[in-house]
Formats: sequence, structure tokens, C-alpha cells
Amino acid sequence: MAKAWYAVHTISGHENKVREMLTRRAESQKVWGLDIFDILIPTEQELATRSGKRRVLEKKVFPGYILVEMNLTDDIYKLIKSTSGVTGFVQSGNKPVPMEDREVRLILKNLEKSQEVPKIVFNKNDVIRVVEGPFVDYQGRVEEVNAEREKLKAMITIFGRDTPVELDFNQVEKQ
Repeated sequence: MAKAWYAVHTISGHENKVREMLTRRAESQKVWGLDIFDILIPTEQELATRSGKRRVLEKKVFPGYILVEMNLTDDIYKLIKSTSGVTGFVQSGNKPVPMEDREVRLILKNLEKSQEVPKIVFNKNDVIRVVEGPFVDYQGRVEEVNAEREKLKAMITIFGRDTPVELDFNQVEKQ
């Protein structure tokens, strides 16, 4: 059977453990590089502000799934299905379905792009709380986001009136 990418369903939050365990089992059975070639957990970077500190977080694109490049034989199927944390394959009937090449290329391309530029977590109409600056502890609603300048405009209620305020990303956090 030809080498292809397959989506394997795992217990959500256990993707890294399943990848490590599957890699170890494949190496011990000497099928790594022969029948199993690569295991991916697609993630993207996201900017987040917590307690006034700006952080770049890794967020899983497909929670509960790993992508495995392999030659699907009966032995490999059994190896993967018997790995702790694996709940099954994305399949049609009883047969796992390989992912299309264009899907895999698109995912890999998006992963490369995501590593370059962190995703902005603020969108229009998000409720935010100011954590730094003269408007500390005020809440507001995002009106406009400028990702290039890392600024946003929010409407904050001051003395009973909505007032537009321009803030840096690191001055606010999502509610």
C-alpha cells in the first residue's frame, strides 16, 4: 500500500502523549521509517495577555486528532488502534480513509505561516478588560483592531458615557 496521511482520533488533550507512545512503539517494533514516517499535531501560535503579560500560546488546530504519515497495513492498523489514548481513525465504514494530498499541503502550508505570525486573539465586539494604563479595571467592547500596530480601539464607559479609547494589545485582556 502507498504512503499516505491519515487522521487518527485521540482522547482530547492526550495528543502529545499518543504521539510519544506511538513513536516509541513504532521504533521498538522497527517499523519507524519503514511503515510509519511522521506524526504531526497541527498547532498555531496565538497572542494572549494574562495578568498584564503578553504571551504566545500554542493552540491545537484539530483538538483530539493527530496526523500520521504511513503505509497502512493490517499490522500498522493494529499497532495504532492498540496504542493507549487512540480512539480510532477517520474512516468510511470500517476502512480508514487517507487524507487528500491537497488537504495535507494546505495544512502544512498554514502551519509554516502560523509559525511566522502569531494569530491575534481580539475581534470586533469582544468584551475586554483594561489591565494596564490609566483605565485599569475598566471594561469595554472592541470596535476596531489594528494588528500591524498591535493596537485596538474600544468603547469604555466612563462616567456613564461610552468613550472611544485606543489601547495596546498588552494593556487589555479578553473577558
